[in-house]
Amino acid sequence: MTRRVLIRATGVARPGQLAGLGKALAASGARLLDINQSVTFGILSLEALVGLAQESDLEGALAATGDALGLGIQAIQVSAEDYQRWSVQASQPRLILTLLAPHLPAGILAEVGALTAEHGLTVELIHRLSGREPLDGGMPEHGACVECWLRGEEVDLDALREKALALGAMHGVDIALQEDSIWRRHRRLVCFDMDSTLIQTEVIDELARRHGVGDEVAEVTERAMRGELDFQQSFRERMAKLKGLDESVLAEIAAELPLMDGLERLMHHLKRLGYRTAILSGGFTYFARHLQETLGFDEVHANELVIEDGKVTGEVREPILDADRKAELLHEIARREGLAMEQTIAVGDGANDLKMLAAAGLGIAYRAKPLVRAQARQSISTLGLDAVLYLIGYRQGDLEEPER
Repeated sequence: MTRRVLIRATGVARPGQLAGLGKALAASGARLLDINQSVTFGILSLEALVGLAQESDLEGALAATGDALGLGIQAIQVSAEDYQRWSVQASQPRLILTLLAPHLPAGILAEVGALTAEHGLTVELIHRLSGREPLDGGMPEHGACVECWLRGEEVDLDALREKALALGAMHGVDIALQEDSIWRRHRRLVCFDMDSTLIQTEVIDELARRHGVGDEVAEVTERAMRGELDFQQSFRERMAKLKGLDESVLAEIAAELPLMDGLERLMHHLKRLGYRTAILSGGFTYFARHLQETLGFDEVHANELVIEDGKVTGEVREPILDADRKAELLHEIARREGLAMEQTIAVGDGANDLKMLAAAGLGIAYRAKPLVRAQARQSISTLGLDAVLYLIGYRQGDLEEPER
């Protein structure tokens, strides 16, 4: 009859330890059933589950091996009941919880641990995606990010997200929750809203300011972004106020567009990694094409201003690109590119983006209004736009390019 033993080894990591343990296990006739090893701050932690014939003297062999390798080694008998329980846990769905912030307060660990326990989830693995914090105590480059793998029986994900959102707001930390799947590291299409997502302004407000109707248009824009007004009606109302604006103003504004923090780094890596990128904007093609030329977006879809005799007429060419059309375009581009919707990412900040965010495999509300953050499945408010790379699952080290 076979018995199962969990081998646990810890100590200062050095070359040859795995080989030494492997030889001891092989000499005892052990069958390897599972294994996990990690090294953190130079300390090795290895767990191996093995199957043995009852008469095998593995414990004695391991004691001598541990002394030789500088490791403390435990051999723990595993009952059939424990083995069955572990097998059931391993088959349960996995959730990925990501913590993002300029720096992570230690207290967030206790809060997250309590929240996950409340929902019956076990923390299976915690690892850092961001780079090391600098020795001088400054902020880590590109922010701090820790990823936790959770397992448990079926959970009310909406309720868990709602509590995580409130917890994150209390500590100044973004807490994102995703269901793990084969698609998570195989997204291929990223679609962005433009105004207040790719750029730190609402272009229509800037046009209105230059035209002397800034306060009137800003009030309508704010109500629309909060979801209090129908987009098409509010859009036409704002556009009408721009009638007579000189075309030269468009070029001036395009040349001065303030890019969102982290955008250039994000686009550099998305292009390097082979992602297709698109702008799906309720703003204007004039400015979206400027970003396309500057940053290399593969395609843009936005509203086209009607200009006659060098003046803005206050109209746009139909159809107006609204919330429904953004979601339709996301589907159309994915279908054209031969992608599953699970392989798509959408990023936006306003109520006009919610349908697009809901349709995407990964929908991210970026520095969004409270209503949008509450309805979106993921949100980022504390870091630059390049934090999207963390939600896809990339480590900072994965993205560092060797010097040539």
